[in-house]
Amino acid sequence: MRQIILDTETTGLEWKKGNRVVEIGCVELMERRPTGNTYHQYINPQREFEQGAAEVTGLSLEFLADKPVFADIADGFLQFIDGAELIIHNAAFDIGFLDNELSLLGERYGRMSDRVRVEDSLLMARQRFPGQRNSLDALCKRLGVDNTHRQLHGALLDAQLLCEVYLHLTAGQSEIGFGGDEPSQQATAAPVFALPAEGTRPRVLVSEIELAAHESRLAVLRKKSGDKCLWDAVPL
Repeated sequence: MRQIILDTETTGLEWKKGNRVVEIGCVELMERRPTGNTYHQYINPQREFEQGAAEVTGLSLEFLADKPVFADIADGFLQFIDGAELIIHNAAFDIGFLDNELSLLGERYGRMSDRVRVEDSLLMARQRFPGQRNSLDALCKRLGVDNTHRQLHGALLDAQLLCEVYLHLTAGQSEIGFGGDEPSQQATAAPVFALPAEGTRPRVLVSEIELAAHESRLAVLRKKSGDKCLWDAVPL
């Protein structure tokens, strides 16, 4: 599955007040692995920043003056994300701004939902860590993602950090290590038991110590996967 971790920076908090997108950053994942492909674009918003917005990003109208407007980058941006699943932190914010930018270009561009599916990593974090702070910085600290180089908000940097956070959030049972990086090698497995001549199956008895160890391991998996341990779903 192709996924895109996406972040935007804007001139203010509400697109309904005429604020615009000034930066887009994207990181591509394929089957949960970063491919090395990224998309990064500064955009001339053709309007002033709201008070405080420029300080958060470190951007200025002077810096953005020679950058392309959204209409000039729309096709390339949409081509990069087309058909992917977008992972966005507080997705309603970014999608609202991007839908507004597309609407300003005319009906032929449609809406983001016409092209992509969206997963909100903020909602995922709230389910995993209810009642706790789930900002990007808070999640980086909680999950051990190094964000010491994040002094300002930047779309590509934030997308890269969110990529690490998302992989930690959704690691679950992939951390068990059943799927290694080395190519699989075919081997002929010898049967563990040979059936007796009369065809009865041998009965294997599990000790109390083994059962306790098994349950302890399942408890770890449940914690890592948000109580979605696949072993619990296997009929006994």
